[in-house]
Amino acid sequence: MKVAITDWNFPNIDIERKILEDAGHTVVDAQCTSEEEVTELVKDADLVIAQWAPVKAAAIEAMTQCKGIVRYGIGLDNIDLEAAKIKGIPVANVPDYCLNEVADHTIALMLASQRQILSTWDRINQGTWVITSPMTLPPLRQSTLALIGLGRISQRVASRAQAFGMKVIAFDPGLTDEQFEELNVEKATLDEIWQQADVVSLHCPLIEATHHLVNAEVLKKMKSTSILVNTSRGGLINTTDITKALNSGEIAGAALDVVEEEPLSNDHPLLKAKNVIVTSHTAWHSGSSITELQTLAAEKAVELLNRVKEVV
Repeated sequence: MKVAITDWNFPNIDIERKILEDAGHTVVDAQCTSEEEVTELVKDADLVIAQWAPVKAAAIEAMTQCKGIVRYGIGLDNIDLEAAKIKGIPVANVPDYCLNEVADHTIALMLASQRQILSTWDRINQGTWVITSPMTLPPLRQSTLALIGLGRISQRVASRAQAFGMKVIAFDPGLTDEQFEELNVEKATLDEIWQQADVVSLHCPLIEATHHLVNAEVLKKMKSTSILVNTSRGGLINTTDITKALNSGEIAGAALDVVEEEPLSNDHPLLKAKNVIVTSHTAWHSGSSITELQTLAAEKAVELLNRVKEVV
């Protein structure tokens, strides 16, 4: 069967080619950036693998024999799930790679922001050497970390934070009270999180209900000494509102691996805001994560195509 890879930013796709060709399939690939390019590539494909290219309604409607769509990664933002559902095409992601990398990056951002590493370094570079931090914040052992979403990555963040002596609370309506208890995490409402947390870390998908979950209204509820961390999806935070909140001192800091518009321009107001740390969507990356992602995506594709063979 024909497998179309719409786009990829790896050194090569030798891993996918070997796995798919060893299973008896052919592979075609491109570097599509528009829906029109995707549509042309995938119309006669039996399976589609996509990274960032837009696999939207028009492309899905044009598919004549597609048995599945696989996304390189965890999120499915660039795939029209409703159109795929209407067409009867299953969509799969790769939810079980880079879990530890993202958890580690989350903790690194939290520590850098809470311990004021960059703001202290900036002060030194400006010729000021002071043995107290720019802001007075509570120590980690007396701080509450609030997690919005308590999935596999977030659970790893919780265990790492607990090693620092932090109290961990979380909001996740999909988990039972027993699961919260097993993780030694206190169940909380969103309002309790905004009001109680010293650090809020976002770990939920970007859907209509969570778009701009963090906005001006929410930021006003947070402590002036609180820090916001986001390694999930940029659209969870209203960029204008967080920029204003940082500059006005409504919250103490923000550490973000994802933003609404990527890449940010060099003169973007967010980059000039007070006490902000931004990394360029690198939380997932390590010497192992790329290989894992490519392997798992290709194996998922083979699995979907094997299901079709079994039905036939």
